[in-house]
Amino acid sequence: MKILVVGGGGREHTIIWKLSQSAKAEKIYAAPGNGGISALAECAPIKATDIEGVVNFAKEKAVDLVVVAPDDPLVMGMVDALEAEGIRAFGPRKAAAIIEGSKSFSKELMKKYNIPTAAYEVFDNSGAAIEYIKKQNKFPTVIKADGLALGKGVIIAATLEEAEAAVHEIMDDKKFGDSGNKVVIEEFLTGPEVSVLAFTDGKTIVPMVSAQDHKRAYDNDEGLNTGGMGTFSPSRLYDAKKAEECMNNIFLPTMRAMNSEGRTFKGVLYFGLMMTSDGVKVIEYNCRFGDPETQVVLPRLKTDLLEIFEAIIDERLSEVKIEWEDNAAVCVVMASGGYPVKYQSGYEISGIDDAEAMDGVTVFHAGTKAEDGKFLTAGGRVLGVTATAENLDKAIEKAYEAVDKISFKDAHFRHDIGIKKYD
Repeated sequence: MKILVVGGGGREHTIIWKLSQSAKAEKIYAAPGNGGISALAECAPIKATDIEGVVNFAKEKAVDLVVVAPDDPLVMGMVDALEAEGIRAFGPRKAAAIIEGSKSFSKELMKKYNIPTAAYEVFDNSGAAIEYIKKQNKFPTVIKADGLALGKGVIIAATLEEAEAAVHEIMDDKKFGDSGNKVVIEEFLTGPEVSVLAFTDGKTIVPMVSAQDHKRAYDNDEGLNTGGMGTFSPSRLYDAKKAEECMNNIFLPTMRAMNSEGRTFKGVLYFGLMMTSDGVKVIEYNCRFGDPETQVVLPRLKTDLLEIFEAIIDERLSEVKIEWEDNAAVCVVMASGGYPVKYQSGYEISGIDDAEAMDGVTVFHAGTKAEDGKFLTAGGRVLGVTATAENLDKAIEKAYEAVDKISFKDAHFRHDIGIKKYD
């Protein structure tokens, strides 16, 4: 099979790495790909959001399957456009991708179908939003841009002043463009967060192994929110009892709710969950593999990923036995100094081969480019250094040993990924 993977980050590198292990994967293309991806796939300089460009490339290369990995092209309807041209595509159609594309849609879906989530209200006017916040007078409070905002459209305001500033920034200053035409104001829930990704064809839903992500830029969860500074799998908190609770109260009801709305979801559905004292609640949905959660989940997958993708497209997921390694994985993100605000790129990276020479270590490229046989930094998040081992503590140790072998100017990473223990 000839496969095209749309996207160019660490998630896409991981998906391509996994697909390349399938006996059926003869040739892989990536659009646009990155430096690390170029070792496994032929990269085409097509933006992930260029629907026409991707469709034309898929036709020109007679591609058998297109995997649309990022949120933007899914929400824009890339899968629909490919299917309209008779091209097999993996990922939800536009009508289903709205579960991530509009936070107000997903909150209203949860309310309608009794799926546990935080109390909320939706506003399309900054004055009314601020009035509501004043009236509630509960802090911290959560303010979310309705649309996609690169994982940065959620602000936790500790005071009224912060809340007002956040609403003005999102709605009036248009910090996230049209994504801020509406805001969702939500009660602040407390508890640890767990991510569970699930394969679904709209009839069957199969959760993957659990993961936990670290969003803040610095150790001890300090600093600004980022796209994710590291992750680990499995979660120390997500046991069989929690898995059963989530299956009954969240996963199956969400799949069925989307069917009832005429928006059957086929692809990977990501559940951002919070373990509250009042049970597990949904913080957010994503319509695709999470990044960097994919970097710890897929290395634990034993089953052929291509076989799973094909079964989902054909709505026969129930026929596939999905198996996982009984191990643990940790991914430490090495970022450019200054990320997520201002940073410089173009620095040479050394030591990747030394890190990958370690047993169970794979370095996934997020923001790199290949030039004259070298890798250079080309983004905020540069590398995801992933290690697998028999348990979390050993995987953490191995991941940091691998990180120590890699260097580039102003490299920044957290030192506490996966460390926290819970009572």
